[in-house]
Amino acid sequence: MRRWIVALGLLVEFVVPSHAQETDSAADRGRRAMTETGFLKPAWSDAAFLRAGSLWKEGAPDPEEDRADYTRAFTHRYGLHPAPFENDGLPMGLKRGVLADGTKRGIQIDCLVCHGGSIGGTSYVGLGNTQLNLKALLNELTLADRRALPPSTFVLNSSRGTVNAGMVAAVLLSVRNTDLSFRYFPLPMGTNLPEMDVPPWWHMARKATMYYDGRTDARSVRSSMQFLLGEKTLEQFKDLEPTFRDILAYFKSLKPPPYPFAVDRARAERGRVVFKENCARCHGTYGPDGVYPNKIVELDVIGTDPARAHGLGLPLVKHYNATWFGEDYPVNEKMTGYQAPPLDGIWATAPYLHNGSVPTLAALLDSSQRPTRFKRPPSTGFEHYDTVNVGWKHEVVPEGPLPSSTTPFEASFIFDSSRFGLGNQGHTFGDALSDEERAAVIEYLKTL
Repeated sequence: MRRWIVALGLLVEFVVPSHAQETDSAADRGRRAMTETGFLKPAWSDAAFLRAGSLWKEGAPDPEEDRADYTRAFTHRYGLHPAPFENDGLPMGLKRGVLADGTKRGIQIDCLVCHGGSIGGTSYVGLGNTQLNLKALLNELTLADRRALPPSTFVLNSSRGTVNAGMVAAVLLSVRNTDLSFRYFPLPMGTNLPEMDVPPWWHMARKATMYYDGRTDARSVRSSMQFLLGEKTLEQFKDLEPTFRDILAYFKSLKPPPYPFAVDRARAERGRVVFKENCARCHGTYGPDGVYPNKIVELDVIGTDPARAHGLGLPLVKHYNATWFGEDYPVNEKMTGYQAPPLDGIWATAPYLHNGSVPTLAALLDSSQRPTRFKRPPSTGFEHYDTVNVGWKHEVVPEGPLPSSTTPFEASFIFDSSRFGLGNQGHTFGDALSDEERAAVIEYLKTL
């Protein structure tokens, strides 16, 4: 049981900084904490990284003959991305483990496995990873380490790009008492959360509350630390809190990449007017005087898949609030619905809705155009980017059994909105717009 809990705790990992000068800003210290140093035990051996390719039916380059080619294949296999910082030759999302004596050995996952993505060949810290196949990564590294797979009590992800971090946190907390001592048997938490899309970190600067349901104060440092529950003691949490305060400052310093293609400025200006009249009351205004209303929309108004909102059990909320984590900023026990997010950098964050069920902005603003099943592109290169509809070019997959020739690797790119929590309904506000109004709004959204 303990090995299983520690493995879950490494799904979304955080790091602590190297020695920093006192003159450094909090955001600078947080950036180093996020990208440079890991102080957790390795989850897998170095050999597991090199042996993982032997499990691929499609074959893999020989890591002894061409390590760079093997790393590129490994990165593509699991949907990782090159690190935009020095990372010991590992893709973003993997980190060298560090033992108590400072020796680096083995590998672990850090938080950038989910929160580090790329678009157009450039990697960004804080961009949700829409290519990630986390289940395959965890399972195949474990098998390559010649260990049995831990038991699975929930769906971690059914396709690339989604992840069930909420259930990871719930499981970790269920084996802690209110004083954060370990329990032998998990507490019943009444929680059944679905897999979801990963939002961008650069929205944090605008938000007063966070997570998709908006029930947690965005000033909470401790809420981001709960994924360390697989290993850390209460005293270790307290020692790490200043580091996580710096990490939160780093989150709030991030900016989205600008739209890299041409924009029809006249059409975008018309779209700004339509957006202000139809969208701004929930999503805010933009520019130097922009205001974000931090609005949480009732479920019967937004109409999107309710599984995430309903899935957070009240026993879990109460237990969280009774621990050190909830002392400063407790989670709101009342569920309202979903928070309408800021839209900065929305061009780079497809697919859309909280569960990633809508591939383009055009389909988001016209619900009749949403496919039930679609195949995500094989990479986030611009050759797969749709500049007209804004989002990812995709292949509609007919309902029914997949062809028998479909490999598990190929199937991992297929998103199925009929699965629990992945429904593509709701947010039909754009349906009332004319085709020209929708096109103008999309052009305007490219500028945010």
